[in-house]
Amino acid sequence: MSKSFGFIALILVAGIVMYLYMRNTIAVTPGVDGKATPQATIDITGVKNDLNAIAQAERRYWATNSKYVSIDDLRSNGDISMQKNGRGQYEYSAVYSDNNFRIVATYNGEPVSGVPHSLSIDESMNLREGP
Repeated sequence: MSKSFGFIALILVAGIVMYLYMRNTIAVTPGVDGKATPQATIDITGVKNDLNAIAQAERRYWATNSKYVSIDDLRSNGDISMQKNGRGQYEYSAVYSDNNFRIVATYNGEPVSGVPHSLSIDESMNLREGP
């Protein structure tokens, strides 16, 4: 009797653990319930890293030249090593003056729930979603 009770308890515990695992996996996995796909999630993370890198390069350039410049100027000066102005479905642009800048990544793909239309960063190094 005790062996069969132990086996039943083991099966119940394994079932509960499996249920909790699957429930938590679904909750954090993009692409489920109309959310961003795994590739889109990877691209968004890469875009955020690119925006931070461009903003750091702008700040370094400003420290030596007292002005901000375009992404192409940063690339030609060797301040950034990106080969193109974008990643995945996002395209980068810069709005700048001598005293401030804003780097914007705009999404150009099919609308997908969970994928921001735009991301931006400015001289304060605050990353923002939306327009």
